[in-house]
Amino acid sequence: MRKRPNGLVLLVALAVSGCSDRNEGPQASSAVERPNILLIVADDLGYADLGVHGSAIQTPNIDGLAAVGRLFTHFHTAPTCAPTRAMLLSGNNNHVAGMARQNARSLAGHSVPGYEGSLSDRIAPLPRLLRDAGYHTYTVGKWDLGLTADTSPHSAGFTRSFSMLESAASHFDDVGYLEGGSTYWEDSDFSEYPVGRYSTEVYTDRLIEFIDSNKDDGNPFFAYAAFTSPHWPLQVPDEYLDSYAGRYDDGYDALRETNFAALKAAGIIPLESSLPPRNEAVTPWENLSSDEQRHESRKMELYAAMVDNLDDHIGRLLSYLKEQGLYENTLIVFMSDNGAAAEDFYDFGPSTEYLRANFNNDYETMGTAVSFVSYGVPWAEAGSAPFMRHKGSTRQGGIVAPMIIAGTGVSNVGTVNSAYVTVMDLAPTFLEFAKANYPDDGTVQSMLGKSIAGLLAGETDTVHSKEYVTSLYHFGRAYLRQGDWKISNLGPPFQEADFELFNIASDPGETNNLAKSHPAKYEELVRLWKVKRRDLGIVLPQDL
Repeated sequence: MRKRPNGLVLLVALAVSGCSDRNEGPQASSAVERPNILLIVADDLGYADLGVHGSAIQTPNIDGLAAVGRLFTHFHTAPTCAPTRAMLLSGNNNHVAGMARQNARSLAGHSVPGYEGSLSDRIAPLPRLLRDAGYHTYTVGKWDLGLTADTSPHSAGFTRSFSMLESAASHFDDVGYLEGGSTYWEDSDFSEYPVGRYSTEVYTDRLIEFIDSNKDDGNPFFAYAAFTSPHWPLQVPDEYLDSYAGRYDDGYDALRETNFAALKAAGIIPLESSLPPRNEAVTPWENLSSDEQRHESRKMELYAAMVDNLDDHIGRLLSYLKEQGLYENTLIVFMSDNGAAAEDFYDFGPSTEYLRANFNNDYETMGTAVSFVSYGVPWAEAGSAPFMRHKGSTRQGGIVAPMIIAGTGVSNVGTVNSAYVTVMDLAPTFLEFAKANYPDDGTVQSMLGKSIAGLLAGETDTVHSKEYVTSLYHFGRAYLRQGDWKISNLGPPFQEADFELFNIASDPGETNNLAKSHPAKYEELVRLWKVKRRDLGIVLPQDL
């Protein structure tokens, strides 16, 4: 087994610093020049799965960013990959940005605004604005915002790119989870994947190549590292296959409780938090046969190894920046795109026949290029430990993700911040750091996000007022949040009558539906949902 420093060592440093806002670091001072911006996105990383969050998975490089930056515990995304990416690169709602659902280009056969399946003309893409402001714009990894030349990374403003256009594929070749394989894009045209090489290594190599090609010309860069790890299929290079052998033999029920306790100990969730009731749809670990337990524990071993490998390559990227003298003037954001992933297309759904014909998930081959393993609902619920549900849901387990920000412009380093922040806030933040402007001539809709530069600088403790409203609909699930109050449905199918009411401040696990005990607040938020739905152009299937 590979041996590395335990990421929990850095957790101690965070625990000592606590949540005070007095810790100033060398990166807190403002840079005279516009900073480089490095945006690192992990794909389907669970909330509980970082060393700095208390996990036993080794992530020393990511944990190191938290030690010299700020760790955000209340960062909200969309429920799935593509809507989050649309919101990330537009600063706007997923309907406004064109990604009402995951990889769908129409609604029940109708051409409906919001369901374009790519970035819409109602927004101005962030990379294009940064490019026009003099930034080099680079991206590698998952695009998920269009499959054609006119919806490619190049069309959105990236000057250099090497991207997988679909949602997912094998990590060693271009074989996808649907017949026909996956499509890759390089700079200004379609490309091929280097078969046999592991995705995270490929994307890291290419991004370093892009940055290196212009590092001496005096212009800053915006680098979007959209890694496809640890998204299924759970595959790793041979040297990582047994890195976590035997670690999860106690099962997913035990890990869920362990993660919950570790998050408390790490100061990520309040000590008074309660673990939401167990999902009754998940078979208790003790009811599985020994062979079933063996296969299940192997899934989590492979997922942990993928996170470990991802951390290693993030370490390579950070080391490159330091070696080239670029690190000190770089704003670095690390985030996940949604909650832990519960899908298992090998065993369920329309892709099962295709995947079983092309991959082999026997125990001996699990984790290799010939397998297509997902860890499913049970382990996803463990990764979402403090919350209810997982990716795809508008409960907190689907839309609260890890985020760490470090580097130029970040004060109060080594602290944990619980301010309410959304993925829409990052685009206006980057524009402020870049001294770039968003169009205000009426050609596009204004961003809904708000810059968090002041929060990072220690000038304010909050980003959004209690009146600020966040609302979203995705694939039969919806939510609206204002202040500490939230309505959401478990769905689908979506019906407004199915909304439940929660106070997220006192009940982050969403275990206590307050709709009947607080009817006035419930009706107020349902009315507000109807208003916001019209404002955002949210079209539901039943509207057609």
